[in-house]
Amino acid sequence: MKSFDRVLLKLSGEALAGNNKTGFDEATCMATAKQVKQLVDAGTQVSIVIGGGNFWRGRTSETIDRTKADQIGMLATVMNCIYVADIFRYVGINSRVYTPFACGSMTELFSKDKAVSFLEQGGVSFLAGGTGHPYFSTDTATVLRAIELECDIILMARAVDGVYDSDPKINVNAKKFDTILLQDVLDRKLGVVDLTATVLALENKMPILLFGLSQENSIVDAASGKSNGTMITV
Repeated sequence: MKSFDRVLLKLSGEALAGNNKTGFDEATCMATAKQVKQLVDAGTQVSIVIGGGNFWRGRTSETIDRTKADQIGMLATVMNCIYVADIFRYVGINSRVYTPFACGSMTELFSKDKAVSFLEQGGVSFLAGGTGHPYFSTDTATVLRAIELECDIILMARAVDGVYDSDPKINVNAKKFDTILLQDVLDRKLGVVDLTATVLALENKMPILLFGLSQENSIVDAASGKSNGTMITV
């Protein structure tokens, strides 16, 4: 089953909320944990970044200072990782939550050496709190951590099942790409991953596989190279 030695799995907060739209859908989180356990048991090293969109969308507010809004978003990702990490514990996966800032005893400060050592011991590293700075999205944090941890690929699980030439929610005739170059994502301004993250991935030759979380066995299939999502390559 194993196709990649080390992956970074990016989960969208909205996808984990399922039909609830906000908060958590425990069944979705449990199914996600069980899939990741299959990967870990097969020898794949897995780190996870979770977005905060199921709790906070600060960029939609015009009344809150951008820095403060982004800080709230960082804390939303910490809440998500603490919750999902404990679901992972329930299904038998040893997990730790790392943040780029101190959160008392709830998380550990991120260190590449500590995170990699934990991965090599068969644990799953949750990378919460984004980059620790405002004006950077969790997409950018995902690419940054994947590069730091020397991952083979980013597996990006979302509510949408791939990259389209236009918004499939608006255009019923939108075309889905099986593969697309990072440069084409930039040139077409597709916006599937934010600009900073796309440039960072391009410069560091980090491939991204974007797929739909809700599809059955989607994470295992993605890590095995059998996903019907979109492969974004250099």
